[in-house]
Amino acid sequence: MRKDYKTVKGFGEREIVLSKSRFIAYVNRAESEEEAIEFINSIKKKHPNATHNCSCYMVGEHDQIQKANDDGEPSGTAGVPMLEVLKKQGLKDTVVVVTRYFGGIKLGGGGLIRAYGKATTEGIESAQVVERKLHHVMKISIDYTWLGKVENEIRNSHYNLSDIQYADSVHLLVDVLQKDEQTFTNWIIEITNGQSSIKCVDKKFVEFTI
Repeated sequence: MRKDYKTVKGFGEREIVLSKSRFIAYVNRAESEEEAIEFINSIKKKHPNATHNCSCYMVGEHDQIQKANDDGEPSGTAGVPMLEVLKKQGLKDTVVVVTRYFGGIKLGGGGLIRAYGKATTEGIESAQVVERKLHHVMKISIDYTWLGKVENEIRNSHYNLSDIQYADSVHLLVDVLQKDEQTFTNWIIEITNGQSSIKCVDKKFVEFTI
């Protein structure tokens, strides 16, 4: 399973105007190449009369899939600079489309690179960057006599109590950072005087806005 990583929270849109040309950046999360292509096509359908719909995406735990498309702009002046912004910010599973409506003034190669890079950066700001941190779901099994104390201690800590299950005994599910699993286990054992069973029953990512 992949480790902690950064991506975008969701959809973002931002428009900038440079030398009378409109650059509209659209950003979204894409966890597969199919999702990235689908998003790009949806933006193209939205702007069929645009001068260009340039795009890029970075997908996969190890960034295995990286694509950049200049869509008619001079080679290397649009898609690649957009992709470089994703790399510089360390974003994974992210797709970007920058739609351009030409305003009549040519920007030149350098100007295009700066424009597409700036539009991408602002689009990412709109989408918001999040860090997804791997957590272990720890299941604490205790007698009902311990419930009040243990629940109160967890709720007053930085750990997230995600669920309580009532059966012959009571089970509390707590999200714990992978690196904190042993520390958490020791803490619960101390709180319950060793009268608890603690085990990892699942793993999941929890998102934190950066």
